[in-house]
Amino acid sequence: MNDKERHALEAFAADDAYRVTVTKPSLLFDRVTVLIVSGIVVVIALIIAALSLLVADRAEPQPPVEKSLGPLNFLVSAEMPPSEILLATALVLIAVALAAVLFEGIDALLTVTKRRELLGVFRSAGPNRPPGAELKLTVLVPAHNEEVSLPETLRTLGEQTRQPDRIIVVADNCSDGTVDVALTMGAEVFETVNNAHKKGGALNQVLARILPRTDSHDVVMVMDADTSLNPRFLEVGVGRLSKDPALAAVGGIFYGEDGHGFIGQMQRNEYNRYSRQLKSRHGRVFVLTGTASIFRADVLLDVAAARGVFIPGETGRVYDTAALTEDNELTLALRSLGGSMTSPQECRDTTELMPTWRNLWVQRTRWMRGALENLAAYGFTGATLRYWGQQIGLGYGTLALYLFFILMIVTALSVDSWIWFPFWVIVGIIFIFERVATVWADGWRARLTALVIVPELIYQAFLQAVFAKCLFDIALGRSSSWGHVDHAKSNGATP
Repeated sequence: MNDKERHALEAFAADDAYRVTVTKPSLLFDRVTVLIVSGIVVVIALIIAALSLLVADRAEPQPPVEKSLGPLNFLVSAEMPPSEILLATALVLIAVALAAVLFEGIDALLTVTKRRELLGVFRSAGPNRPPGAELKLTVLVPAHNEEVSLPETLRTLGEQTRQPDRIIVVADNCSDGTVDVALTMGAEVFETVNNAHKKGGALNQVLARILPRTDSHDVVMVMDADTSLNPRFLEVGVGRLSKDPALAAVGGIFYGEDGHGFIGQMQRNEYNRYSRQLKSRHGRVFVLTGTASIFRADVLLDVAAARGVFIPGETGRVYDTAALTEDNELTLALRSLGGSMTSPQECRDTTELMPTWRNLWVQRTRWMRGALENLAAYGFTGATLRYWGQQIGLGYGTLALYLFFILMIVTALSVDSWIWFPFWVIVGIIFIFERVATVWADGWRARLTALVIVPELIYQAFLQAVFAKCLFDIALGRSSSWGHVDHAKSNGATP
């Protein structure tokens, strides 16, 4: 950044007339979101409980029979859930499947909108390029004290089969050697000025500088400084954008780095299952991951123009700095404007894992609370319908899992000897098979943790405790924070 550009940014940051005002949805909207999610979950639970009690009053209990297997004696009961419960469960599964199909249909219709066409009228014309010209790729790497992880990120960018045209490390309030590392490895450096809005604010500053100079042949990649790319990531991602002019963005499919023991393996299992979901959906994304995603420059200009008009945020800013989860919020923004997105299997990246339970709690609190607050900001629309369903499903899953734990404890304390129910044993085997099959590609450690099942139940209970805590915090009006992992400390290095 030259002296003239730095002076302009400092003037912008100091001038009250142009100061960025972070507009956040009122606490009332946040609380209404919590009320809707919690209320629907409670109603569903009460309906299921009422049906179970109604059927239980008519059911005739069957006494267990003593069986022996060599020297072992145990009790076996052939009792099964009442047929009414099985029928209700089947109907619920069918309803969920139909809802998923409905969501897919709505998702497809969202790409048909006049909003982006209207916004394009107001976009200033960029430099002329010949038809069919190759796309120009600028990579932005926002970094806050990332001198430990940044070298690997830049190394994998240098090993791409399709090289970026420009790499800019966005150094945000760095007090370590991030800037020196970036310059030594040949990247440009953009240092933020008076940024108090974390990653989103840093990206807004650099995008305000580069976007006015772009045209329809420019694409911008945003990737984390703790992420490494598959060698063909840029080739495939930019290639998709070249072949499909209607495509707004290409997201990565992220996997977890090695290490970090038990907590690391649990996160890798989780990320592997997410990647399988994307594969089964043929790349149709849930969220454009913040680890690495490529956007058309004109799409980002459209988002900036639509802020405060069609979508939440301040007009002229690509990222809504009031959002805790900038990737989830930007996905909703693009969906609201009819943008189509994909995550090809070849666009793989490896990202950091949380090294401690405390770090994981902070990270997931930001993710889950950010998702809830984004729903409060956007309301109930076609673009958010799927996400409302996900939050309701997560809420019901939390309630069901903890009730299961309570039931197991009460049963263990109430009976003199354990009773085996073949029906539930078969259900359990099917569940374990699904757990193992969905992480099979990650090796024997992943398969073993899935087979034992208890570690994954503990991990899931932890994540759902985070979700419940987010609901309570929003209801009580408690503030939220960003959280940052110090890579030097987690790797045992000295800054």
